[in-house]
Amino acid sequence: MDEKIEFNRLWWHSRRGMLELDVLLLPFLEEVYRTLPEKDQDIYRKLLTCEDADMWQWFMQQDRPEDPDLQYMIDKILKRVQPH
Repeated sequence: MDEKIEFNRLWWHSRRGMLELDVLLLPFLEEVYRTLPEKDQDIYRKLLTCEDADMWQWFMQQDRPEDPDLQYMIDKILKRVQPH
């Protein structure tokens, strides 16, 4: 698939039903996603298939996904906004 079309599709999938998720996912997609290794891009796409409520719990560190790859991506996104 054309890279621009794929990126636009990801951008729309990164827009969630919660503003709190949008402010984490959209800047990450726009500023970091293209620099990620392909494996990490795959994990990000897998994260987008998860429910908003689950992602919210994970990002608020009130729960952890069972999948260690998803936790890795959550940590990577959080580290970007909380670099210390």
